Order: sequence, then C-alpha cells, then structure tokens
Amino acid sequence: MSNSYGGRLSREDYKKQKELEAARMAGTAPPEVDEEGNEINPHIPQFMSQAPWYINTGKPSLQHQRKQPRPKSRPASTLPLRKKGCENCGSSSHTAKDCLERPRKKPTRPVKSSEQTANKAEEELSYDAKRDEWSGYDAREHRKLLEEWELIEEARKKRKAEALDQKKAEAQKQKTEATRIEDQLGSSDEGESDDDSVQKSRNLRIREDTAKYLRNLDPDSAYYDPKTRSMRENPYNKPASQLAYAGDNFIRYSGEAQQVLQRQVFAWEASERGNSAAHVQANPTQTALLYNEFKRRKSEAKSGRQQKLLAEYGGEEHLQAPPPELLQQSEQYVEYSRTGQLVSGNAAAQPKRYREDIYPLNHSSVFGSWWDDGKWGYRCCKQTMRNSYCTKLKK
Repeated sequence: MSNSYGGRLSREDYKKQKELEAARMAGTAPPEVDEEGNEINPHIPQFMSQAPWYINTGKPSLQHQRKQPRPKSRPASTLPLRKKGCENCGSSSHTAKDCLERPRKKPTRPVKSSEQTANKAEEELSYDAKRDEWSGYDAREHRKLLEEWELIEEARKKRKAEALDQKKAEAQKQKTEATRIEDQLGSSDEGESDDDSVQKSRNLRIREDTAKYLRNLDPDSAYYDPKTRSMRENPYNKPASQLAYAGDNFIRYSGEAQQVLQRQVFAWEASERGNSAAHVQANPTQTALLYNEFKRRKSEAKSGRQQKLLAEYGGEEHLQAPPPELLQQSEQYVEYSRTGQLVSGNAAAQPKRYREDIYPLNHSSVFGSWWDDGKWGYRCCKQTMRNSYCTKLKK
C-alpha cells in the first residue's frame, strides 16, 4: 500500500491515513497545507491532488495543477548567413528547400562550434559514408553491455551453486537423521543404496531374452508400446498353453492372480456391509477362509433353489445328459430324400417319417382303423369322433 505521494506504508499507517482523511472531510481535523502555506481542499480526488511521478516532490502540493512557465525560446541568429547554407536553420549541409526544421520568423540562427565541426566532417564524407547506418557507432558501448551480462551470469551461477549446496546439506542431514533412528530401533534394510545411484525402470530384460518387438514382425500383430516396453496382447496366432510368452495380459491373469482380485473385491464388499475382519493385506488367511465359506454357502443356496424349482415344476429329465452313444461319431454314411425315404446307406438306420405304435387317450388302435356309414373311427371302441376318450374295457 502506498500513500498519495508515492511512499510505501504499512497496514497500520495506511489505516491511520484513511482515518485522518475521513476526519478532514468531516471537518473535525485541520486541512492539509502545501509548501506555500495554502490549505488543500480535502474533497479533491486523489488523481488530481497526486503529482505525476516525473515531477513528484513527495510533499503535499497542487503546484502541478497550475500553469507552468515555458522556457524562453532561443534568440534568432544575428550572424551573416554562410555561403550555400540553409536560410532557415543555418546549416551548410542542405538548402532551405530540403530543411526539416520548423519554419522560423527570422531566417538564420547562430551556429555553434560543435555544429560547425559536424557540418565540416559531414561535407568531407563520401556518398556511402553519409548513408552508413553504423556511422558513428562505438564498439566500446557494446563491450560495456557484455561486461554487465557477464556479471549477471556469474551472480546467477553463484546463487545456483549455493542452492545446490544447501539442498545437498539438507539431504545429508535427513539421511543422517534416518540412520540415527534406524540405529536406535535396531532395524536397517541391507542392500539399499544412495538415491542418486538407484535407477528404476520398468520391464527390464536381460540380453539373452528376445525383445518383445522382435517376436512377431507382422505390422498387424500385437501392439508394442515403446514407452512402457509392454506388449499386452498375444503376438502369436497360437493358444497360450503352447507358448512360452503370450503377452503381458496372459501373465497378469494367470495363476492365482484372479483369485487374489476376487478376494480383494470380496473384502471391499464385506467392509461395506460392516465386516471389518476381511482384509487382504492385514488378514490374508482369515480373508481366504471367509471367501471360501462365502462361495460354499452361495453354491448351496443356488442348488437349493434349483431343487425347489424341480420339485415344484418338474423337468429333471431335461437336465440329464444324453447317452454317450448318441454323441459319438460314426463312419456309416446314410442319405435320405426330402420325404424321408432311404436313398443310399444302411436300411437299418432308416428313420421313420411318422411316429408308430403310439395310442393316445386309452385307445388300442389308431383313428381310421374303423369305417361305418361313411365315417372313420377307432376300431377298439367304435367311436367316430376324433380325439375322443376310449371307454372300452381292456381284457
């Protein structure tokens, strides 16, 4: 925070200044006085009472709002005009027609000694020298700039080296503290090396192993990710059981990996239901026993529901597998026509077009085996109505 005159103020001083300004506006405090002893109206806005940075004196004043006196103009020249010189500015390098100075009431002005020397040197230059953009350039100015940049670069390197030394000192201090704590606890991990010497990389291989991207050079084969050095799909068109390498996904989902994932899901679901005893990392044995018990009860409940449905609705015979003789293949060739007649092959294997020796509704004969008064009927009970129940007593 800054005041009205450009100085930096603290929070307390800024608060006091605002309270004083409010008191001056209310009339309970005397108004501010400038350098000349004039009172300053407290209701004047800050953008009017504050002087610009290039004329700010750091004191309260409204002098910058008053009309400033202009510098006196340079008096006109009383010297005679030089030969072939400009009638407007007095230079001998051009005429009044080519002069770029503002037109003056009096035609000439006095020429200083430095201007005379410059004009004389300009007259002695050639055509190309007059138009050289590097004319008058001093290389020592650029040397000063280079020296300044070298000082800045040295300071930057020095500060960076100090930061690195401080970081190394902090790391060494933390390592020493960790070593002291391990010595007190009596536990130290052997084989650990410095953090700078430890190089961690995923999916590293030994030189004797074949690289994954060389297993199948077909561009349409399994995709190889060079960033993670992984090939998730099977690069060969063979079953995984016949291969030594079938992709990273096969390794990930083989063995007991799926069982571990299932136990993890079971532990999560049990924790949501309020059973905190199931935990794969904390209680792996108890979690495995609980998961086996859960699977056993689930299978018993499923079989119990199935038996209950079969007992109520029947259909157990449909669940039995057909005899293996019907599922076996044979080299005996039999060909039939569209109507079911034997065309070639063994006649003993010829199927029937219609089912035979089936007598429904207690009949012992088929419909159409009896004829009477132009009607067909059953021979066993002499009924001419089809699908009627047979009332003949069997002997």
